[in-house]
Amino acid sequence: MRITVFRRLMAEEFGAVRAEMLARDHVLSGLGGRTVEQALAAGTSAKEVWQEVCTAFEVPAERR
Repeated sequence: MRITVFRRLMAEEFGAVRAEMLARDHVLSGLGGRTVEQALAAGTSAKEVWQEVCTAFEVPAERR
């Protein structure tokens, strides 16, 4: 998954402003206690990050 696709999915699910705030500020235990931005910067794949976001925020399977 490309990061541009990941960002589009985040914006569609949470709204553009909230998606940016979540990516910057919300620490996810599934990402090793890092934020989305930190995980992506560390080289975690966008697909893996999206899966962790979906799990943490209980995104329904049809939108994953």
